[in-house]
Amino acid sequence: MKSVQSQALPAPPSLTGSLRAGFDATANHIELLLLPVLIDLLLWFGPHLRLDDLVARIFDELKGQVEMSAAGTSDLLQLSGEFWSLLAERLNLFSAIRSYPVGVPSLMMATQPVTSPIGTPSFWQVGSIGGAILLWIILSMVGLVLGTLYFALISQVVASEEISIRSVLKGWPWMSMQVILLALLISAVIILLSIPFSCLASVLMLSGFAVGDAALLIFGVIALWLLLPFFFSPHGIFVNRSSLLRSVRDSLWVSRATMPKTALFFLILLAIDEGLTILWRVPKENSWLAAVGIVGHAFIATGVLAASFFYYMDARRWLKRLVQQTQLSAKAL
Repeated sequence: MKSVQSQALPAPPSLTGSLRAGFDATANHIELLLLPVLIDLLLWFGPHLRLDDLVARIFDELKGQVEMSAAGTSDLLQLSGEFWSLLAERLNLFSAIRSYPVGVPSLMMATQPVTSPIGTPSFWQVGSIGGAILLWIILSMVGLVLGTLYFALISQVVASEEISIRSVLKGWPWMSMQVILLALLISAVIILLSIPFSCLASVLMLSGFAVGDAALLIFGVIALWLLLPFFFSPHGIFVNRSSLLRSVRDSLWVSRATMPKTALFFLILLAIDEGLTILWRVPKENSWLAAVGIVGHAFIATGVLAASFFYYMDARRWLKRLVQQTQLSAKAL
């Protein structure tokens, strides 16, 4: 009896099988690349929302408030101003449309181009800090909504091997609301995690210990380990149409029950995506070859995401059958 029941169980989720299925599904539905490619083309050729004038004005006002006798403070302020000005010169606030944890992948968000093969795009300056924050919030919300559409299309292809635009659009508003709530929840968790680390870092600095890249790396590893159980939180929303809380609960269940394999799977996905992103960024931003990088990045990112959906569905199905098997065994005793 035990032998028959064990044979009835599905195989545990396969890492290579999920990866192969994810990239096969992407290759069979190239239309899934449309959203990532369009977002990158917008960030490449479209107008840029810039903050360099705002940053320069803020530091000019700060310099005017510093006393001439405080030469050291003035020099430090000038160095800080130059640093932030260099960052602001390449920052395009439209890149906030690449939202997390659900969003449309973008190569140009990491590149932050300031030119293109057809010349320099138009620059729109943001006039105030309040305006910059408001625009960032609005663009992030737009990114979450577009990301919901992108995730919904991929999950539908994974589940049924076809795309039904009508079905996706019907559930889009509800899924978008769950995704926004999920983003707020994860943001709150990150803030809560950063509080004890900041306190510890302050204590170490006051004690004379140097707190540098090593401390940041340790914090990143700890935060990643604590946030890993939330990795599949979006998947339940799209695959099972679950509410936020139920999706988070299922994510914790699947991740903890398969933690070693899930952690390895996550690292493999991260290595594939980030490793190939370095390759896609090799062409210069004013070269048409960068378009090859945009398409290549969209394909890899979509394939990686589809693979995560396959893995989640296989792992959840396997665990449910395992629970049923355990219950049957307990009844038999």
